[in-house]
Amino acid sequence: MNHVLSLKCLICGREYQPDEVEYVCPDHGNEGILDVQYDYALIGRRFSQGDLLHDTNYTMWRYKPLLPVEPDSPVPPLTVGWTPLMRANRLATELDLRRLWIKDDGRQPTASFKDRASAVAVVKAQEKGAQVITTASTGNAAAALSGLCASVSQPNVIFVPEAAPPAKIAQLLVFGSTVMLVKGSYDEAFELCLLAAQEYGWYNRNTAYNPYMTEGKKTASLEICEQLGWQAPDRIFVSVGDGCIIGGLHKGIKDLRALGWIDRTPRLMGVQAEGSAYMYQAWANGEDVLTKPPITAHTIADSISAGLPRDRLKAMAAVQETDGAYIQVSDQEILAAIPALARGCGVFAEPAGAAAYAGLAKAIAEGLVGAAERIVVLVTGNGLKDVTGAMKAMEQIGTRAHVIRTSMDDVKRTMAIDQSGAVTDGI
Repeated sequence: MNHVLSLKCLICGREYQPDEVEYVCPDHGNEGILDVQYDYALIGRRFSQGDLLHDTNYTMWRYKPLLPVEPDSPVPPLTVGWTPLMRANRLATELDLRRLWIKDDGRQPTASFKDRASAVAVVKAQEKGAQVITTASTGNAAAALSGLCASVSQPNVIFVPEAAPPAKIAQLLVFGSTVMLVKGSYDEAFELCLLAAQEYGWYNRNTAYNPYMTEGKKTASLEICEQLGWQAPDRIFVSVGDGCIIGGLHKGIKDLRALGWIDRTPRLMGVQAEGSAYMYQAWANGEDVLTKPPITAHTIADSISAGLPRDRLKAMAAVQETDGAYIQVSDQEILAAIPALARGCGVFAEPAGAAAYAGLAKAIAEGLVGAAERIVVLVTGNGLKDVTGAMKAMEQIGTRAHVIRTSMDDVKRTMAIDQSGAVTDGI
């Protein structure tokens, strides 16, 4: 990995060789988050946009020269990355925008964005000869690690809150993980996972602890810019819980700017649920995220529920350094965004994924976005991850199924066709 120069502490700036420390800066305990520093001059000599033009490997590994793994390291066989970036013309019209794209990371193998980081975790763990990999998660990171590990027969132990959606717990069990359902919050599961990893010597995949997870997540912004012909969008909207995804998007943008592959920096727009708005509060009030105490988090969007965002340093830098903003939305706005996305462009998002679209709608209503701007909304998880949330969204807008007997008379009584041919509720 001679293209990796060092691991730099985001608190004190101290730099370490990759084999010097395992995860964090020892001077700051578990808060000493590290950032991977690259030799961009060396990468630029070995890797170009022209190489990608002829590359038929349409996965995240098309960017392997920009990732902190050995060139010859085998990668998991699942197809992670290169998710579709779809032009959403109908949604754009509804929002009075000219150019809007939806990037659907619900198309990943385990149906969430978190597959990107877990793919890197599996490679790094196997480079180190790790016997077991572990992580704590509200569900998606856990499912991602579980599935990626299953694809290479890698034992793993997962810590998730007992209240995680059943569909996400089902994924863990189906993939064969050792599952620890913690009678507590995500933050408590995270701390317990750290202790267990230290006790047993397991490889720790936790974001905002393992510095390499950001590198997997950055591949989404690399894809966005490549899929737009290296014309970076004006803004990228993404939901924020732990802060690891928005931090990863920022890292990818910085990589591309350092290589000279894009000529401007998109504004990163972090969207948080009102009940889990640690980053929004810190940004709006000018608070120091290193000293701001945890909040009590509660939201229907479980994937972005975090009382103390673990990657808060990178998450704050992502917004501040790109002249972006944080936006908070209510659970009702999140639920409303699920059918709006689904009916407007055919993308079924879980609550956390739909939150990004809710944030765009709110930003437009508040005059933060211009009609001519080129906007990307990143959907981070598929709606089948949380069917309960989807049904609550349907209840909120009054959509229901009709129960009928096996009779055409019942069909006719239920259906009312108006003059335009639209179907409406009948008797």
